[in-house]
Amino acid sequence: MEKLLHYVWMHKLLPSRSLATTDGTEIEILDPGQHNGNQGPDFLNARIRVDGMVWAGNVEIHSCSSDWNRHRHHTDPVFNTTILHVVEQADADIRTENGQIVPQIIITVPQEVKDNYEELLRTTDYPRCHKFVPGIEPIKAHSWFDSLLAERMEARSKRILDILKECCGNWEQTTFITLARNFGFGLNGDIFEMWAKRVPLNAAGKHRDNLFQIECMFLGLAGLIDKVADEDLKKRMHTEYKFLSHKFTLPEPMAASNWHYLRTRPQNFPDVRIRQMARLFHEGHCTLSSILDATSLEEIDNRLAAAGISKGSRRLIIINTVANLLFAYDKHHGTYEYRTRATDFLEQLPGEKNHILKQWQACGLDVGTAYDSQALIQLKKEYCDHARCLNCRFGFEYLSHLMKHNG
Repeated sequence: MEKLLHYVWMHKLLPSRSLATTDGTEIEILDPGQHNGNQGPDFLNARIRVDGMVWAGNVEIHSCSSDWNRHRHHTDPVFNTTILHVVEQADADIRTENGQIVPQIIITVPQEVKDNYEELLRTTDYPRCHKFVPGIEPIKAHSWFDSLLAERMEARSKRILDILKECCGNWEQTTFITLARNFGFGLNGDIFEMWAKRVPLNAAGKHRDNLFQIECMFLGLAGLIDKVADEDLKKRMHTEYKFLSHKFTLPEPMAASNWHYLRTRPQNFPDVRIRQMARLFHEGHCTLSSILDATSLEEIDNRLAAAGISKGSRRLIIINTVANLLFAYDKHHGTYEYRTRATDFLEQLPGEKNHILKQWQACGLDVGTAYDSQALIQLKKEYCDHARCLNCRFGFEYLSHLMKHNG
């Protein structure tokens, strides 16, 4: 329950009655401080008014006062700046390492709040708060969506910028790798990224105008020429790949066994996707400049369609590749032009359809656009899956409602 005490303190979900320390001194919370996830007091730079005087310092929170000594805070000078000890049960007086008595305040979390919080953690239902979500005001839900989408795009842009660093600042190589990974559509994502890092773009660029040679190089490096159904074409491709391999000293082909075909639809077979990548590369659409220059969603969609990519896959590529590259590019250069375009694209695309989003829709949430669906996927993966209800705004609405009801 200590996490719940942290939550109550951080959001000032305190009883409506006046507060006092355990020795009866009147106290007012002016600023609960910033939560400290590192070593030291739980909240830093808090401000409280004690008996009419404003104190500034740190706050420590425990279930019981005796935890202070049990955790050896009385021997640690880091805790000498503690101005308040927040507890649910005051079972001991406490002092800092320099001998100062620390005032204590008791906060009692209502039993109903505890029970409901424990139920949230125990339930196997998804989402855990499904009984409460329908009552959340739409404006509050969509405000949370904004933050969730920003979190998701920040995390994905960080991954792209990590690839950029690995590529020594080469945006074109970074774009190719990022696009390739998303052509794996989850199951083959890691293998596609591994393959893309082996493709020598400078060498491929010398034959960009010859689609057949690009297909030979791409499939040959993947070890997938033998997946070509036409026997005559397969022989020609093997011969051409040997020529290209000798000419450019290409790396050894990957083992065909690396690629996942089981439970994969034919349109998602790796060799099919690699040939689509070859066509995009041949037409100059695997470059960052081609993405930055595209001012409309229709323009990007038409390019992908010309490579034989289905409508559903095109939408996923725009959501997971194009939008994130635009966001990452802006973040790298400290501008906002392209990240605005990225969110505009997401708002123009319809929401994705999968089991996660069906469950949120069953709770009454509107998942009209990819903007909404990406936010809710972030909520599921980063909050619901880790039982981070106390960090979720839906959880905040739920528990604060209970606190006020019991206040």
